[in-house]
Amino acid sequence: MFQEDGSSSVTSSPPSLMSPYPWLKDLKPEERGLYLIHLLITCANHVASGSLENANIALDQISHLASPDGDTMQRIASYFSEALADRILRAWPGVYKAFRSTRISVVAEEIHVRKMFFEFLPFMKVAFVISNQAIIEAMEGEKMVHVIDLNATEPTQWCALIRDLSARPEGPPHLRITGIHQKREVLEQTAHVLIEEAEKLDLPFQFHPVVSKLEDLDVEKLRVKTGEALAISSIMQLHTLLASDAGGNRSPLAPLKGVGVHLQRAAQMNQGTLGELLEKDMVNGYSPSTDSASSSPLSSMPSSPKIDGYLSALWGLSPKVMVVTEQDSDHNGTSLMERLSESLYFYAALFDCLESALPRASIERLKMEKMLFGEEIKNIIACEGGERKQRHERLEKWNQRFELAGFGNVPLSYYAMLQAKRLLQSYNCDGYKIKEDNGCVVICWQDRPLISVSAWRNRR
Repeated sequence: MFQEDGSSSVTSSPPSLMSPYPWLKDLKPEERGLYLIHLLITCANHVASGSLENANIALDQISHLASPDGDTMQRIASYFSEALADRILRAWPGVYKAFRSTRISVVAEEIHVRKMFFEFLPFMKVAFVISNQAIIEAMEGEKMVHVIDLNATEPTQWCALIRDLSARPEGPPHLRITGIHQKREVLEQTAHVLIEEAEKLDLPFQFHPVVSKLEDLDVEKLRVKTGEALAISSIMQLHTLLASDAGGNRSPLAPLKGVGVHLQRAAQMNQGTLGELLEKDMVNGYSPSTDSASSSPLSSMPSSPKIDGYLSALWGLSPKVMVVTEQDSDHNGTSLMERLSESLYFYAALFDCLESALPRASIERLKMEKMLFGEEIKNIIACEGGERKQRHERLEKWNQRFELAGFGNVPLSYYAMLQAKRLLQSYNCDGYKIKEDNGCVVICWQDRPLISVSAWRNRR
């Protein structure tokens, strides 16, 4: 039972399964990054094909290289490996439910993390500035303004709108904001802040709370009145309605053929951002282009009765303007390998943004990566059917959806673009860029599109 070196033959593993892996510690940072990409793709391929023993070996190796407080590639590998492991566990519902049975979801903490995202990265601020400008321009001269917020967790945007409307040369309108959220206490907090701001500026104001999940919303509860000029604001919400069915997990699809990453190429490159690393060493044939149209042909847009019906209902409210902010990436592919490839690029850029903004030991950074990006990654990779809510799509697909629903594009104004560019410049970071795309705005990190903002109105 015991070998000459004193180890047990029962517990000893063959050389190929040994853990830890002594040679891994000798990898240089750029080699480690390339090998982590290789391991993630290999692991995902094994998970998709149901080869769980090989997936386990890949996850074991990743665990010796990845770290949630390491460099950018180590951090992102930690969350993608966790997502792949979560997908494996879901094959055993009893084990999965028991494993998660004591977890507590604290809404206040989730909102706090989103406030950090708002504070440290410019995306939400830019979206708010552009959205408010589009609303102000559409509401010029209107005396009764009604704004519907599809996710009323952040009063900052509407405090700014209240200040802008109160300073109108023709005088302030009567403003009513309808806020939608599934938690009443969240709406009460938002209402308190907005009512206080409106009273301070002597602006006639009402806040109408609607306690509901977005997918369960009864449009009649929005109480749109005759004579009101209506605006609708959606900040990263509509993609959650793109599930084409309400089923649970499906069986993993067939594996992608020809996956391979060659370590020897690492010696020929210098590591820059994680995005550059991925650009140089992603899977052949699975390298998403920075051109937002290239990897998402409109002809392949999946049908989704839920979002089609939802947009039709919003169109029926006859808004003067609807401003939509969405993640500009294609994470709604049918196969695991498609989504892994696209989301690696997208979150690589977001992790690079945090790398430029906060030190690696920052608690705020760790919380955002784990509780915001990490949870999104897990939903994209581990979930299927109705459970998969993070179904981000590119601007071109949204444009087609809105047009099919009867909306026409409202080109964002030069002044809105100017405000957005000035805001980005205040961050003193060359990585952020703004692009105009057929009257819409796309916020980029380097040349990677991340967030799109577009405005729409009823096409008569």
